[in-house]
Amino acid sequence: QAQLRESGGGSVQSGGSLRLSCEPLMNDGCMGWFRQAPGKEREGVAVSDGSGRTTYAESVEGRFTISRDKARNMLILKMDSLELEDTAMYYCGHDKYNWIGGCPTGPKFFKSWGQGTQVTVSS
Repeated sequence: QAQLRESGGGSVQSGGSLRLSCEPLMNDGCMGWFRQAPGKEREGVAVSDGSGRTTYAESVEGRFTISRDKARNMLILKMDSLELEDTAMYYCGHDKYNWIGGCPTGPKFFKSWGQGTQVTVSS
């Protein structure tokens, strides 16, 4: 299993931006960003496959952008227009399975995880 490392979390005011990074970039299967708020289940935020196909959770569509930085060997999550509800621990996940129809967003489909990075949005 991949050893993933997230970075870039922090505290920001509502409406602000943050950029999360996950190393290393895995070219097989699916990689994605997930989050878990206190008392809630882990949920998918954005996923990407090796061909660049992406899927976003409805709650972040238009505000978050997932991308693959091959030069830096990183998976990036750019988060704009952050809202209080975005406060959570954010995790990077990977799975080697190649989905024909694009990567699923459910955490149960991912086998490798990082330790997480905290994102806190305040008013």
